[in-house]
Amino acid sequence: MNKTLLNAAIAGSLLFSATANAEIFWQDISATYLNGSNYEVGDTDRQVFTFEHAGGYSWGDSFLFVDRLKSDDGFTETYAEISPRFKVYDFAEGSLVKAAYIATTWEVGQGFDNYLVGVGTDLNVTGFDYLQLNAYRRSNEFYESNYQLTAVWGIPFAENFYYDGFLDWSSASEGHAAEMNFTSQLKYDIGPMVGYDSRLYVGVEYAHWNNKFGIDGVDERNLNLLVKIHL
Repeated sequence: MNKTLLNAAIAGSLLFSATANAEIFWQDISATYLNGSNYEVGDTDRQVFTFEHAGGYSWGDSFLFVDRLKSDDGFTETYAEISPRFKVYDFAEGSLVKAAYIATTWEVGQGFDNYLVGVGTDLNVTGFDYLQLNAYRRSNEFYESNYQLTAVWGIPFAENFYYDGFLDWSSASEGHAAEMNFTSQLKYDIGPMVGYDSRLYVGVEYAHWNNKFGIDGVDERNLNLLVKIHL
């Protein structure tokens, strides 16, 4: 097992152990396949296999994903993030801001670990399944510490359609240009058509990424075909 997978497994085990005695409000597990031909930094043609786990608990919430990237030139890479948020305050029912959190993220790559700590909120906005805003201070392995703002959302619309995604903006620091990654998925649930009891999506993911990995002038515009199954 490589270091990235080992660290992700350890982080997942610690998180699941911490929730063993907590009240579980909800959980979601999914697996996604992506295929695209406009990647920047390395081979342009890649397949990505993603495992995701999200949950809400009496202490807060968490999101974990592991990406396994396979390029057409034979290069493979594993990347993971684990993002527990610890609830510190519940606002009155019906308020625009539903809750406040201490927000954390551990980014685990091949040869690096980045740590993010900050504050987060859940917003109550009509039409959204969820809308989160988080602000972090980043401690980075290969460049100076900086700041990051993150928005995450999910919007159901029409019948069986869903639009979700995230927006990350990180500030410039020595050796790292200011970076913006707007990645979202538009998908349709074919589960009812094929007799699958949970959600089975087909659709597209689009990444609009300026200064990818903080590399000045490297901008990715990447459309991927998508299949996603919720277990």
